[in-house]
Amino acid sequence: MKKYLFLFISLGTLIGCQSPSTESTTPETATTTAENTDTLRLEGESRLANLRQLTFGGDNAEAYFSFDDKNLVFQATNPKWGAECDQIYVMSRDGYTGDQPPLLSTGKGRTTCSYFMPGDSTILYASTHLGNDNCPEAPRTVNGKYVWPIFPEFDIFEADLDGNIVRQLTHEPGYDAEATVSPDGKKIVFTSTRSGDLELYTMNIDGSNLKQVTDGLGYDGGAFFSPDSKKLVFRASRPKTEAEIKTYKDFLAQHLVQPTNMEIYVCNVDGSELQQVTDLGGANWAPFFHPSGQKIVFSSNHKSIGKGRPRFNLFMINLDGTGLEQITFDPVFDAFPMFSYDGKYLVFSSNRNNGGTRDTNLFIAEWQE
Repeated sequence: MKKYLFLFISLGTLIGCQSPSTESTTPETATTTAENTDTLRLEGESRLANLRQLTFGGDNAEAYFSFDDKNLVFQATNPKWGAECDQIYVMSRDGYTGDQPPLLSTGKGRTTCSYFMPGDSTILYASTHLGNDNCPEAPRTVNGKYVWPIFPEFDIFEADLDGNIVRQLTHEPGYDAEATVSPDGKKIVFTSTRSGDLELYTMNIDGSNLKQVTDGLGYDGGAFFSPDSKKLVFRASRPKTEAEIKTYKDFLAQHLVQPTNMEIYVCNVDGSELQQVTDLGGANWAPFFHPSGQKIVFSSNHKSIGKGRPRFNLFMINLDGTGLEQITFDPVFDAFPMFSYDGKYLVFSSNRNNGGTRDTNLFIAEWQE
């Protein structure tokens, strides 16, 4: 969802649904003790209770719940685990035991944007492994401009919980990634360049009945379904001036995009009733529906624009763009929120409690209405 970005190199955080490799330390067990439970919560974070840390080292992001809310699938870069670039892992919502959680991807290429399929016996994720076994190079700047790579080798696969690929869901040339599943288990939404632009598409859970959802020039990505499976929320860039359009198209031709200006949009699953929700400036991304279906939680750096080092925090907003509320108050980076299906928990990625390193870890909290 994803979803995920390296918005700023200095944060050591994440890209389009990929993350950089960093040196890190992983303890034998990833269990938060009772003594530090909720000491991880920062002043003002009244929506979160019993905040616990689930991973301890490396770059961990895009953790998404199984349909029964018992497990989380996520992507991580961690040389200690043999993952020089993002690979897919699974763990209990209480964390993992042992040296590392089970690996579900092939360990080849770069992977991104995993999600549980209905029944919780398989997952989907995007991978570049058919193009090359090695991690593809990921440029960060071109001509002084910050960029994300849009790897054309990405295709979407379904795998079982032993890591065996059981089906390839996309076969078109170009970028196919950022896939998530509807709560009713019937549809998949993903981002693709098959039209020549970065647009949203839906397909049935078996890959059939492909439909294009968006058609506006710009990057449409990181989409998630509403709890009733009738709407989509996503991040989008919308270049408007002649210069902005030329820059966007020139970068896209090089399989690159700039992530620095994005807003949150919603639409019906068929693309109708498209509306812009945020108009905050900066990078507004990683949106996810509140369990009510009437609000959206997302990550944004808009409050730190022009104030030195960028700070990404979680915010919540009504579908009509009113009622903006700040949820987290991290001095560096919080993103990738997802509610459990029962609405009781919120999982997200954060740079908090990393000992001054660039590690990004996963945290889970009980949600407070």
